Amino acid sequence: MCDYLLHESSVGYAIFNVKLQADTVGARLKEVQDAHNDLARFGKMVQLTSFAPFQGASQALENANDVSEGLMSDYLRTVLESNLPKASKKDKKKVTLGVGDRNLASSIKSNFPGIECETGETSEVVADLLRGTRMHAEKLLKNLQAGDISRAQLGLGHAYSRAKVKFSVQKNDNHIIQAIATLDHLDKAVNTFSMRVREWYGWHFPELVKIVSENHKYAKCALFIGDKKTLSEDSLHELAQQVDDDESVARAIIEAARVSMGQDISETDMENVMTFARRTVELANYRKSLGAYLVTKMGIVAPNLAALIGETVGARLISHAGSLTNLAKYPASTVQILGAEKALFRALKTKGNTPKYGLIYHSSFIGRAGMKNKGRISRFLANKTSMASRIDNFSMVPTRKFGEALKGQVEERLRFYAEGVNPTRNEEAMKAAMEETLAHLDVADPTAAGAEEEVSAPGLSADATEQKQRKEKKRKSKSGADEDVSMADIDADAASDAKAAKKAEKKRRKSEAADGEDEEKKAKKEKKEKRKSVGGEDEESGKKKKKSKKSE
Repeated sequence: MCDYLLHESSVGYAIFNVKLQADTVGARLKEVQDAHNDLARFGKMVQLTSFAPFQGASQALENANDVSEGLMSDYLRTVLESNLPKASKKDKKKVTLGVGDRNLASSIKSNFPGIECETGETSEVVADLLRGTRMHAEKLLKNLQAGDISRAQLGLGHAYSRAKVKFSVQKNDNHIIQAIATLDHLDKAVNTFSMRVREWYGWHFPELVKIVSENHKYAKCALFIGDKKTLSEDSLHELAQQVDDDESVARAIIEAARVSMGQDISETDMENVMTFARRTVELANYRKSLGAYLVTKMGIVAPNLAALIGETVGARLISHAGSLTNLAKYPASTVQILGAEKALFRALKTKGNTPKYGLIYHSSFIGRAGMKNKGRISRFLANKTSMASRIDNFSMVPTRKFGEALKGQVEERLRFYAEGVNPTRNEEAMKAAMEETLAHLDVADPTAAGAEEEVSAPGLSADATEQKQRKEKKRKSKSGADEDVSMADIDADAASDAKAAKKAEKKRRKSEAADGEDEEKKAKKEKKEKRKSVGGEDEESGKKKKKSKKSE
């Protein structure tokens, strides 16, 4: 059962003590549901314990952001500590708090072990009680007038929305998404309109399409020429300007106009043709200016990605991912097939071969690779693209050094596949890029020996630099530990050698002692055998003497 309720509103936090509540089955009854809608009856179920209003709009926005992310702010911690009873050590009964948000409930439970949290998702009783507190908040909360909560909700909603959609002017990738989408539509529109100009103006001057085949130039020439009868040698220089100062092409156009087989058209028809050709030329010129704008914008928002894979392909990746942040979150395997989702799911459904590349196929690196190496280079290029997007997303100062270094690595990998030349290691390439970036901005290398103060890398954020320094410190400590381990290994080897030598000496001594004992035994044996031989001879001589005496 729920003991207390936490009510988060636009004006502050409120703690309610639950006096009466129905069980889970009774909460579904119509009488109980109607009781929550009636202020007189609902006021007997809950009682206001404490109300902590916000001090201003900034504090309200800060707490609203924390609640939306499921975090418990310091202000909320203070409110809970001062108003909720602590669990007694004797009976160890925990206080049950009803909370609307599940993530906030888990955060409160982790910070207060003596509090048990219930949410509206897990308990229907808590959901009904919280609904009643929101409905009658203006009457239940003290020192509030009619309309205060609604006005606070309106102001907080506007501030919260502005904070969510607010981007840095230099980091706004939404313009890139809109620009690349507009370019795609313009390409289709310009091609369609150019073909329409060819067909329409071709009735009057059909030979022009064989001389000028490019769509934009054809529309410009048609707009300049107009009626082919007015074309003469005096307009040679101006006509050459329309075809990139090529006088031979301009002279060929003038000569073809003299012997043209096209039909004459009226002034009204010619006026409409020229109007349409003018619109086509203006649209093509705007397409060029929009392309230049996209290149400039990519150099500001994602310079490393543009340097690695190109402005157009990089913009398409950002547009397909939804934002540069989303692209930075994707793993390299997802970046590799980004844009080939249909082929991927079709291959998974039919158990066929999955695609090797998506949008990155339009990069020049894939076209330069051999047929058997396209999959390898696409995987390697996706890895470097993922790295470049993360650097662009989390860096504070835009720089192209890392993108150029990554591009050099892809070039070396292509040469490795073609000629077998070993490429540069990634650690060495990134270190060289970092040194170039620091030298370009006149910043001392923070990893250099003798650096007195820590300097954040300009290409990275302060958190990333701090994380890099921690990794460097950990690596140094690990290398020191490795040295200690190596010294310990040396000492252990020396000890084992000494032990082995001592054992060998002991064995040698034992063998020498055994040899001495063998020699002594051998000598004794020889002496004994000698004695036996001497005693046998004496016995034989004594027998001979006895025989000689008997014979006498």
